[in-house]
Amino acid sequence: MPANLPPQYYEAEKTFRAAKSPEEKIAILEEMMAIMPKHKGTDHLRAELRSRISKLTQLAAKKTGARRASMIIEKEGAAQLVVIGPPNTGKSQLVASITNASPAIAEYPFTTQTATPGMMKFENIQIQLIDTPPLLSSIEWWLRHMLIRADALLIVLDLSDNPLTQMEEIITLLENSRIGILPNKHTDPEVILYQKKAIIIGNKLDLENANINYPVLKSKYGDQLPVIATSSQGETGLDGLKHGIYHMLDIIRVYTKTPRQKADFNDPIILKQGSTLEEAATEIHKDFGKNLKFARIWGSGKHDGIMAKRDHILQDGDLIELHM
Repeated sequence: MPANLPPQYYEAEKTFRAAKSPEEKIAILEEMMAIMPKHKGTDHLRAELRSRISKLTQLAAKKTGARRASMIIEKEGAAQLVVIGPPNTGKSQLVASITNASPAIAEYPFTTQTATPGMMKFENIQIQLIDTPPLLSSIEWWLRHMLIRADALLIVLDLSDNPLTQMEEIITLLENSRIGILPNKHTDPEVILYQKKAIIIGNKLDLENANINYPVLKSKYGDQLPVIATSSQGETGLDGLKHGIYHMLDIIRVYTKTPRQKADFNDPIILKQGSTLEEAATEIHKDFGKNLKFARIWGSGKHDGIMAKRDHILQDGDLIELHM
């Protein structure tokens, strides 16, 4: 199948050949990935570009030494979310409150100097959160790379200190890196190459003016993004935040059993909303998807071991028994 690459791809390719630093080359390769149409004809090229990005990231990390650990954080768990925000919003305290991470925490700004991953438990799955240095005047190339790779972003604001201004500054910084979070704000790929899911977290709900500022923040952005109020210091709203994160990801948990055996409800398969039986089988093993004849399904409030074909759409909590 031909790749059918658009003219913008070839323009970016010319720019790539002229680029000097690994950082420049990574940014251009990411742009080429975003421009490239997604179909079977581009699978090989997409894999090649990913390999180039990986090698260049390693090279850039070696050059910057101390920040190596910040640049390459592999995804673990059901999803990877990057936590961003202005200085002194309580971002690190929030991450520490809902994960097993131990980022540096202090009352003064810029305590966080590197990216720190941690795992957040939600019911029977784990979701990875990455705490990052505060955003101020620009987004460094390695952080941009991390934001692009992430499944979603968590934007932490200080409810006691003009959160609308903070949010506007974050949106501008992201758009300068060609990352969008507001649905339908831009349709021009010259402006936004990467559209990311996001949750706005109004933190420090326990401080003065927070109860006044939170409704204003929600009124401004609540029709476009989830807006959740928390106090990491007082541990307020953290359970609601965990549920909000899970629902934003649009994923489902599917459980498996073998014939005449009990089901294992401790280790679900994580799939996208709308996934089929065939996709679930392939997730377990690529040959299972090819050889699947039918499955029995329990769950979804209406199934009780009924037989289903490979194109059956699964629901969160379904239990499947595959037959080859």
